[in-house]
Amino acid sequence: MEKRQIGSSQLLASTIGLGCMSLEKSHKESEYILHKALDMGVNYFDTADLYDFGENERLLGNHLKGKRHDLIIATKVGNQWDEKNEGWTWNPTKPYIKQAVKASLKRLQTDYIDLYQLHGGTREDPIDESIEAFEELVQEGWIRYYGISSIRPNVIKEYVHKSKIISVMMQYSMLDLRPEEEIMPFLTENKISVIARGPVAKGLLTETFLTKLGDGGYLDYSKEELKEVLTKLQKIAHEHNYKLQELALQYCLGNNPTATVVPGARTIDQLLNNLFATTTAAISSKLRSKIKQIIKKSIYTSHR
Repeated sequence: MEKRQIGSSQLLASTIGLGCMSLEKSHKESEYILHKALDMGVNYFDTADLYDFGENERLLGNHLKGKRHDLIIATKVGNQWDEKNEGWTWNPTKPYIKQAVKASLKRLQTDYIDLYQLHGGTREDPIDESIEAFEELVQEGWIRYYGISSIRPNVIKEYVHKSKIISVMMQYSMLDLRPEEEIMPFLTENKISVIARGPVAKGLLTETFLTKLGDGGYLDYSKEELKEVLTKLQKIAHEHNYKLQELALQYCLGNNPTATVVPGARTIDQLLNNLFATTTAAISSKLRSKIKQIIKKSIYTSHR
């Protein structure tokens, strides 16, 4: 599988990674999905200490430790579970970040994390303090690089100006083009990569989209608007010899500065459908323009 550099780092990520949040620790198929992904060239695995009370990190640690040097393990920090694991609070402080990384390392059964990401962020955070924590972790050898997982333009800009982040993980898909106008050109100028989460929009950008339509719609699309747009996108995909899911993933990969897309997979069929997109051709600029003509031009409003 093609690999791309993340920012200006030495990390080369498979163009399609694996978002591990939906993997179940007690499910045999989760183990099979991880190993099948490895066999098919995936080297980027995304998790977070928040997922399943840390058990998602433990799952990766148990099944990937023998391949550690061939992998990029990305995890996240900032959401602190309460003592009863009934809810969490936002904690981007330096003491918490430096404490939490040790717990993640233990669960992942590794001596270092390739990419450690702040799992959110607001303008009210002690941003300088958070950056100081990440910088110290790099110097101490616990992490190789750091980034943020955020869709807040103003928070992203603060980190770009003040820190050495190599990446921003953000929701990005054909149904959510908000990053394209305000954020992606800015990140390209600063040689910072996008790691795209949600590239198939909760399964809406797949051949079975009719089974995924909910009464609440998606973002600022109503259910009826979604059905109309998705039907048009599927028709365009088939006319150009793509499945809808393949078109969705290639769309994200075709726009700078995307380094990798990280769809989740709960079943082996979902994983294979994601990975088959790597066998399809990159979409042309003409096709990209055609796609954008039928998609809403949304902007970030509340997420500032």
